[in-house]
Order: sequence, then C-alpha cells, then structure tokens
Amino acid sequence: MSRLRTLPSLNALRAFEAAARLCSVSLAAAELHVTHGAVSRQLKLLEEEMGMALFEREGRGIRPNQAGQRLQEAASAAFSRLQATVAQLRHPPRSNALVLGCPGSVLARWMIPRLQSLQQALPQLTLHLSAQQGDFTAQLEGLDAALLLGQAPWPAGWEVHVLAPERIGPVLSPALAQAATLRDEAPAALLQCNLLHTASRPQAWPTWALATGLDPAQLRYGTGFEHLYYLLEAAVAAIGVAIAPAPLVAEDLASGRLIAPWGFIETTGCWALCAPAGKNDERVAALATWLQSELAG
Repeated sequence: MSRLRTLPSLNALRAFEAAARLCSVSLAAAELHVTHGAVSRQLKLLEEEMGMALFEREGRGIRPNQAGQRLQEAASAAFSRLQATVAQLRHPPRSNALVLGCPGSVLARWMIPRLQSLQQALPQLTLHLSAQQGDFTAQLEGLDAALLLGQAPWPAGWEVHVLAPERIGPVLSPALAQAATLRDEAPAALLQCNLLHTASRPQAWPTWALATGLDPAQLRYGTGFEHLYYLLEAAVAAIGVAIAPAPLVAEDLASGRLIAPWGFIETTGCWALCAPAGKNDERVAALATWLQSELAG
C-alpha cells in the first residue's frame, strides 16, 4: 500500500499542526493565509478521519489534548525537516562553510549581532547560518552543528559541547503601564498579570514560578506567540511581561529598553553546541570555545 494512503490529508495535517502549535484557529489561518472557516473544516475532517478528538477548549482558545499533543510533535518535526531540506536544496551552502543551525530567536537576537566579533576572533571560519523551527532531528540532517537551548539526555549520535547554564527571568518595558508598580513588588505580583508566552517554550513560566516559590497553576496567560523572537519584540513594545533567557535580552537591558526587576534563575537546561558524533571537526571545537567565552561575558 502507498505510504501516503495510510496518512490523513496533508492539507488537514498542515492546518492541524499550525492550530495545535499556536493554540488558535485564527492564528493558524493567518499563518497559512487561508480563512478561519477553512482551518476549522480541515480540523473537523482530520478528527473524523482519525476517529478521535484532537483538541479541547480552553477559554476562547483551543489546546491539543493528549492524542493531539502526540500528533503535533510528529507533524511539527516532519514539517520542520521538510522545510529545512527544501531550503538547503534551494540555497546550497558553500562547500567550505560550516553549516550552523540555530532557533530563529537565537539567530536573530544573539548570533547575528555577534557575527563581526566572531569573524575577528576566527577569521578562518566561514559560517552558513540556518534558522530552525521545531526540534532538531537526532541526525542533525544538513547541519555540521547546532547551537541550542536544551538539556540531557541528548541523542546518542550527538557530540555535545555544554557552553553555559540557561538562566531565565521576567522582562518588561519601563514604558509598560504597570512597570512603575511591578518593579517594586515581589514576584507574586505577576500572578495578577496576563503574561506573554510562546508555544516554543511552554515550560518557561512554570519553571520560573516553581523556582520562585509560586504555584504555576495560578499563572494567568495573555497573548501567545509562535516564536520567542516575537515574544520579546512584544515586550519591548510594552505589550506585557515576557520571560526570556538572559543572553537574548542582555542588550535590551543594557540600553534600558527592558528591565528585569526579579533577575534571572538557573534552570536544568543549558546552552549547547551539538554536532554529529565521530566527525572530530576542529571548526566545531573552535566555535564552541568562542561561544562559551561570549556567553560567559
């Protein structure tokens, strides 16, 4: 039997993946450039074809149930791999370049501002930077290395250079209406705020809450974003309180665009440079040393 015949409609899977990731039919429709009704129809068709519900209602939004979460993980990984492969086929990297994958937020807010410094420190190193969506595959297809935020256990086929512990904390613009009050309050004051959050890092707020002695169940979530980059841009625009890894907001804090009244806490995660095991690429080792120094600074 054809492999495709054992799968649900790919259009329905695409609509489902977007809606499950964004927890919103409206946001999925906007991302896919179709109507709200078109996404709703595809979700209904998929649930009928699967013979089960994939979502549960949450206020005015939706959230994937246990079955939906499993399907979302598989669909997101598959679409991310397809996207990366198509991008690499359309824009093949130079043969002597080290292909480095990064989450889009890390690439935009941390790597790109430091490229000039990297070129000065390692003039012999040529990079081809690839923005990644979703999780990295166990084989790191198409990549020589990946800079990411993660934690053990790591895939067996990876060589992992641990660079620095992950530190996260709430950040907000001093122009936010509540800023003057919040900056002098204990962390518990955030339980009264609608917090900005991102689907790519759903564990961030609960992790911070537990570390500061708060009950994660009491957190109130406001506007959600697909990527951390958009979340931080919203915080800079004084839309609300976000949570972020310290290195990604360091320049905003230094310039006064953002403040971090409660500082940052270490998580069980870390910054890591990962590469396929067994290659012993000297370029990766040199890059890891430079990255470790930059993160320490």
